[in-house]
Amino acid sequence: MSSENLPQSPEQQLRKPRVAVVFGGRSSEHGISVVTAGAVLNAIDRTAYDVLPIGITTDGRWALTADEPERMAITNRAMPDVAQLAESEEGGVVLSVDPGSREVVYTEPGAVPKALGEVDVVFPVLHGPYGEDGTLQGLLELSGVPYVGAGVLASAVGQDKEYMKRVFTSFGLPVGPYLVVRPREWDSDPAAARERITGFAAEHGWPLFIKPARAGSSIGITKVEDASGLDAAIEEARRHDPKFLVESLLRGREIECGVLEFEDGPRASVPAEIPPVTAHDFYDFEAKYIDAASGIVPAPLTEEQTAEVQRLAVEAFDACSCEGLVRADFFLTEDGGFVINEINTLPGFTPISMYPRMWQESGVSYPQLVDRLIQAALNRPTGLR
Repeated sequence: MSSENLPQSPEQQLRKPRVAVVFGGRSSEHGISVVTAGAVLNAIDRTAYDVLPIGITTDGRWALTADEPERMAITNRAMPDVAQLAESEEGGVVLSVDPGSREVVYTEPGAVPKALGEVDVVFPVLHGPYGEDGTLQGLLELSGVPYVGAGVLASAVGQDKEYMKRVFTSFGLPVGPYLVVRPREWDSDPAAARERITGFAAEHGWPLFIKPARAGSSIGITKVEDASGLDAAIEEARRHDPKFLVESLLRGREIECGVLEFEDGPRASVPAEIPPVTAHDFYDFEAKYIDAASGIVPAPLTEEQTAEVQRLAVEAFDACSCEGLVRADFFLTEDGGFVINEINTLPGFTPISMYPRMWQESGVSYPQLVDRLIQAALNRPTGLR
């Protein structure tokens, strides 16, 4: 019997829903996940919800952390870390995988395990592998605990840029030229792989972008002007993921659009534009989070262009079977057409991030956005749906 079908005690019926905000994680996006968690913790209505912050360290330990959002900010250009917030260097949080129980237990070496009570919904704010890619979502499905955002399949597809593009293509969404280099290909014959990349450049032109297949926040991406820069760029991408993508430069404007699930289905926000960042080669991690380069919201588009990018964003959401939220990123090319670059099933969610800003401009404030996502998760069953 799954926990959503268990009869509730009078105490359960009276208490506020309990939200576990899970953040940090083992990916290279650990720090920005902590920043996101601070913003979400600040925004959750404490009169409506009880909150349990759970941080995952870079080595994978689930730690009980202080509910102190002010300590989760970027300080002197340095990212925060779960290890700095954990209440113990050894204690761990355990979530039951028994779907008949949503009990969370805290354990420390040499101490009696302590029950922390039941969790009604998880708000995962992990970016990248081991969190955004379906792994955490699979654990929560086994546990029968509702959670914010995309399910297992959509999370996995949304994390892997190769299969994301394959899905887009199968649904008729326009994508730019790309090729994929898998680990076995590079490890067995790097010269042949390099030749395939230079052949791609001969067809589509330099510069190229070399990027990890399963990373986000623009981490590990290098803009390569000619063949002399290939090896260093590939090494940087493979530092984050043994599989990498090669993409051609699409000349045009960068446009983003948010999608949010409402009772009647997904809706698109007003779009935003990411203008050229003069201090950076492209809109990379430093530009986004350290130097806080800002986008234009709403994007200066015609009504027809706005309607088209909103339509494509919702189509991308549906094509990947997404739930909850998505940020869809596009290029408006010089010939006037939109090309989809990627989606993010757990987009940047800090106060300066584009997704919340687009919804703010669309009439949904940051606290309202957080509340809507929690309520949608509470109303959505786990399991096949």
